[in-house]
Amino acid sequence: MSGVRLVMARHGETAANVQHMLDTRPPGLPLNERGHTQAAALGARLAADPVSAVHASVAVRAQQTAAPVAAAHGLDVRVVDGVHEVFCGELEGRSGRAALERFMAVYEAWWAGDLDARLPGGESARDVRDRFLPALDGILDGASGDIVLVSHGAAIRLAAAALLGDTAETRFLPNTGLVVLRPDGDGWALEHWDGAMPVAGDVTAGGTPA
Repeated sequence: MSGVRLVMARHGETAANVQHMLDTRPPGLPLNERGHTQAAALGARLAADPVSAVHASVAVRAQQTAAPVAAAHGLDVRVVDGVHEVFCGELEGRSGRAALERFMAVYEAWWAGDLDARLPGGESARDVRDRFLPALDGILDGASGDIVLVSHGAAIRLAAAALLGDTAETRFLPNTGLVVLRPDGDGWALEHWDGAMPVAGDVTAGGTPA
């Protein structure tokens, strides 16, 4: 995969993001007005890069975010199964502190090394990796240039941790934030990560699925 870079972008803002609502079942909510503005800015940001393919999850918000990036390079958006957000099960559609704290308890267990901790009626970190990483292998097979994948905050963090090694520090990824990886021997190295560490004690800042 010499000469390839994997550019993973989180989708733009939706009403669920504003309301801190767990929205993980595709197709999900579309971008709001600010989300469309963010998507246009992402297209402009990547317009001069050597993008050879643009992929998006099955969620509407991911495809809408990918569209300006693809248009800037005369490409189509390729929809990919397996790279959608962590499914929250019984917490789907819920908002409020109780639901978010329940999600974050499982999320923190994942970062402590318990990949089999499971959201109630939903997925574990291992479930997400088992579908996301083979999908990445598929889009990277025979690829060259920059491969853009528009996906989701929690799913991107889990995939990046798997590719970089589980001791790697990952960060909250803002809407249309980028994680850029490049091949390094038999693995991957981090070239760039947008965003900042979440504020301690803020259950809305850890990259909850939406």
